[in-house]
Amino acid sequence: MAMNTLKDIYLDQLQDLWSANTQSLSAVTELGRAATDKELSEALIAGGNGISDGIAALEKLCADHGIAPNAEHCKGMEGLVKEARAHGLSDDISDLDVRDAAIIPQYQRMVHYALAGYGTLVAFANRLGLDGDAAVLEKCLDQTYDGDRHMTAIATKGGVNKDAVA
Repeated sequence: MAMNTLKDIYLDQLQDLWSANTQSLSAVTELGRAATDKELSEALIAGGNGISDGIAALEKLCADHGIAPNAEHCKGMEGLVKEARAHGLSDDISDLDVRDAAIIPQYQRMVHYALAGYGTLVAFANRLGLDGDAAVLEKCLDQTYDGDRHMTAIATKGGVNKDAVA
């Protein structure tokens, strides 16, 4: 797709974020299965549900604009997923509490990619006068922020990082 207008960039970024979310969903599912802390595992399951909701919202927006969601492959998320698997699911981590602590930053790196994507798309939709799109994307952005804040609370107030201390 040629990038000649803000609308072209907007549509490209819808597809990129759909690809990013689709890739991250499988990694988040794996991280959730690997987590042994109950609160962490439940947060990852909720995160996966939120990602699924975001995928559905992006698919609808793409359809509304007459484009296929899967026309773009997000190389950025591909790298983050690879890192999440290497550092959050590594067989080199034998202590399950340490594994739980390692999962949190891997999840949050993927979430921060989504935050940047949703935030940019909200700004573009608003600039383009796509109020309905902006409202859908703002909801996804808010839910993603909520998940990120919950994960930070688990890391700072919960037992995950405390349990990983030697």
